[in-house]
Parts: sequence; structure tokens; C-alpha cells
Amino acid sequence: MANPPHGGILKDLLARDAPRREQLAAEAEGLPAIVLTERQLCDLELILNGGFSPLEGFLNEKDYNGVVTDSRLADGNLFSMPINLDISRETIEELGVKPGARITLRDFRDDSNLAIITVDDVYRPDKNKEAQHVFGGDEDHPAIKYLYNTVKEFYVGGKLDAINRLDHYDYVALRYTPAELRAHFEKLGWTRVVAFQTRNPMHRAHRELTVRAARARQANVLIHPVVGLTKPGDIDHFTRVRVYQALLPRYPNGMAVLGLLPLAMRMGGPREAIWHAIIRKNHGATHFIVGRDHAGPGKNSKGEEFYGPYDAQYAVEKYKDELGIEVVPFQMMTYLPDSDEYRPKDEVPTGTRTLDISGTELRNRLRTGREIPEWFSYPEVVKVLRESHPPRFQQGFTVFLTGYQNSGKDAIARALQVTLNQQGGRAVSLLLGETVRHELSSELGFTRQDRHTNIQRIAFVAGELTKAGGAVIAAPIAPYEASRQQARETVSQFGSFYLVHVATSLEHAERTDKRGVYAKARRGEIKGFTGVDDPYEAPTKADLVVDIEKHNVRSIVHQIILMLESEGLLDKF
Repeated sequence: MANPPHGGILKDLLARDAPRREQLAAEAEGLPAIVLTERQLCDLELILNGGFSPLEGFLNEKDYNGVVTDSRLADGNLFSMPINLDISRETIEELGVKPGARITLRDFRDDSNLAIITVDDVYRPDKNKEAQHVFGGDEDHPAIKYLYNTVKEFYVGGKLDAINRLDHYDYVALRYTPAELRAHFEKLGWTRVVAFQTRNPMHRAHRELTVRAARARQANVLIHPVVGLTKPGDIDHFTRVRVYQALLPRYPNGMAVLGLLPLAMRMGGPREAIWHAIIRKNHGATHFIVGRDHAGPGKNSKGEEFYGPYDAQYAVEKYKDELGIEVVPFQMMTYLPDSDEYRPKDEVPTGTRTLDISGTELRNRLRTGREIPEWFSYPEVVKVLRESHPPRFQQGFTVFLTGYQNSGKDAIARALQVTLNQQGGRAVSLLLGETVRHELSSELGFTRQDRHTNIQRIAFVAGELTKAGGAVIAAPIAPYEASRQQARETVSQFGSFYLVHVATSLEHAERTDKRGVYAKARRGEIKGFTGVDDPYEAPTKADLVVDIEKHNVRSIVHQIILMLESEGLLDKF
């Protein structure tokens, strides 16, 4: 198998430092430690196993400036993406981070020691320059937002001593290091390998594309999906890997191998494409498929693409000799129903009937349970996607009722629970304000912070139940807009969230209060009572507004049911 880029050897720090592992592990226990973030862990793993060769650590200032400005390390080697260990001033002062210091790098998940960095320098990067040169400067770019809002103000450069490989508990057999994957290719007798980068599920068109690319070059296929950090909103890697596993037998004669890449993507377009090519070369690939708008983040707030459609292909092509890897342009495939085959779009004669399903249309078919035709995707792939993305009538949801004490929200919640239980098809959970206060939040008082904490606990429980496909009815007072908005964001990660404002007036709630709690609050016997000596911020963006003074409980429940039905949550027909 060919050498890594730059004519150098693979920088497998884990293998290099294995003889000193016990000594390094003992030393690490006595050193100050930096606990790495998820993105830093992804970067560390690929430094240690050689995926980022020729890097042997996080970039010092000289290398960083070279990469940002010219896509080159200080020694002249091509490397297009800055790989930085960012830390705060407080951490620098607390741990005594300075040139010459040795610092342990630790996994936040289990506190295991992974490596020791010998500090070359500590420097403040020019983030504006990094944003402009590496990502194009558009402030809507997710990597630039991350750079400005999340990345700490200082970078630490230095080489690493490897202690431990990162522990993974999923798809362990598919997690090859570069050296392991190259050895696997040698065992199979493969000398030409086409790598396919993906962060999405694969369907028939992708299979046809990769088979054509391999056959044209008398090569085999490496399906090399990213399973570290991808674009927010992407399908989770567990689902995607099950899709790739289901697809693999559809390749002829053992043509393809599946390996997982624990990369934290930056969605950096041309710069990222060069980086991806270096990584694939390190893993033993000889050819690399570069797609249209490869690793692009989509469109900005003005609806404009961040990069040109072929900028990434041009960038990799420019350096192909230095990279030592051949660019394979991504061909847009289309289905020809009359001949039951896929062909590249630019090879289809004018007037030929074609069929395509867009990503938006596919998501809509999954959401509604409509048929996904076999010409588009294999049945075994569709089965995996349906298991992870059930149609709307099988998805969980939360109805969150907010209003004054005695506004009628509890009665509405109980009646809605009965109605949904009668319909069947889902477990239905009821989270009344008083019940939650007694069972989950008994230690909390009624300060603004305690009220907020109580709502976030409700949101957490509702989110977990929603994720499991249940129907959740929550009915706290929830007087603050910020708390309700955060609850919406928490639950919406897992399913639909509907805010119902029970807008019954304070006067009516107080006038019909048979328990006398408002009277006690007026007499000062209850402090911090919403509507008396604590405010209620009426929702500005409720999904439904109801009022017990204007409609009875049965009518209001019917309105909620109609809302859920209109969203496809209650009826599969």
C-alpha cells in the first residue's frame, strides 16, 4: 500500500509510544490535566492513530499561522485545517500551562488519561484571520459561529505522548486505525481503493456511483462515513451505520469495505476537502470521491451557498500530485425507469424519462409513512430508516399547558389524558404541576431560579418520554417565557412540542377558587404566589390559546385533538 502524503511515514503515536505506556501512564497521574471536549477528543484520536499525519500534536503558533494563511505547516508540508487545543485564561493560570510544561489530556466521559502534551507555546489566535482564510469569513458559517462563541481564547501547541486509545462501545469491529485499515487492504490484496466520504444514509444511487467509480479504475471501495461530529440536524450515526451495514451485501463480489471515521467535521468546503483527502490517504486510499459542494454547510441567512458547487473539487485537484491521491468527481445519478438502471445525469439523452426523490421528499415520506420505492432505496435500508424515523402517527409528542393556578389547565390535562388513552396507540403520561412539585421538586422553593429549575426538570422527563414515542401532557403554571422556551428546545430534540396557553383571566381563576389559595396569598400567608405577588408572563408564541371562561373542558380538549390530528400525530390514514 502506498505511503502517506508528503512522502513520510504514518505517524502512529499509539504504536510508537506503546513500549513506554506504563511509564507514561504513571507520569500522567501526577500531572495537571486538561479535560477535553468532544471535538478535542475527535481531534486527539486522529492525531494519536495517525489519521492526521504528519501531525504529532496540536499546532504551535508557527504551524498554526502557516496552515491558516497557506494551508501548510512550518516545514512546508500540506495541511489545510488548523487542529488546535483551545483553553481559557483561567485554565492556563490554574494548571500552570507554559512552554516546557507537561500536561495530561483526559477524556471527559470517563476521566481516563489519553496522552501527555509537552507545551511548545501558548498563544492567542487571530480568530478573524482564521475565520476569513479557513472558512471564507461569512459570519453565518457554523464553524465561524463555533470559533467565536465556543472556542476558548488561547491555543496550546505541542507534541503528544500517547497513553491510551480512546474507548468506544459501538461498532468496535468497524473502527480501524489507519495502520489497521491499510493492513486489512493488504490482507485482501487491494492496491487501488476508492474512498467515499459520507455523513448521510446511502441509497441505490450512491451504490451505483461508487461501483461505477471503482470499476472504471479497477479498484475497490472504502465506505468511510464520519461518526464523530457532523452538521447539526444530521441523522445520528447509529442509524447511518446500520444503513451502511445493510447496503454492504449489495456490492458485487466483496467489492466494498466499511470503516468508521471519528472525525469532527468543520463543514469547511474546499479546505475541508483537502483535509479529507489527506485523511483518506493516511487510511490507505488511492482515490477519493469529492462531491458537489463537498463538506459545505448549505446556505447562509440570505439563501446563498457558502462555497461554489465545484470549489472543493478544484481545491483537491490542485494538490493531487502532492497529496498522492486521485480525485474522483462525484457524478449526479438519476434513475431511468424504462431500462431499470441508474446513469450519470450528464449521460442521459434528452427526452429520456427519469425519476428522482429529493432529500426533502424522502424525509416527508418517512414522516408520513408513505411508500419509498425500491428503485430509490433497497428494502433493507428503508427498514432501518423506518425503525429510527417512524411516521408521525408513531412519534412521541408533548402538550405543555401553562396558565394561572385554577385556570382550568389541570382539568383540561386530565380530560386530554383520558381522551388519548381511549384512542390508544401510545403510552400517555400526565405531569401535573402539584404532582411534579411533590415527587421531583420537593426541595425547591418559589424563587425565580427554583421555578425555572422545576420547569427544566419537567422538560427533561417530557423529552425522555417523547423520545420513547409516548404522549406527554404537562400542566405546570410555568410563569416565565424564558423557562417555557427552554423547555420547548429541550423536548423538540426528540419530538413535537405544543404550547397551549390556558388564558383564563386571573379574576376568574381567583373568583372560582374553592380551595382558598388565592385568599391565603392575598392575606400574605403564601409568599411568591403567581398573579398576586409574583408575575405571570403571558406566552407570545403559543401554539393554541384557550380560555375556560369561553369554552368548556370538552370543547377545549377537542381543539387540542384537532391540532394534533392536523399534524398527523393521531391518524395514520
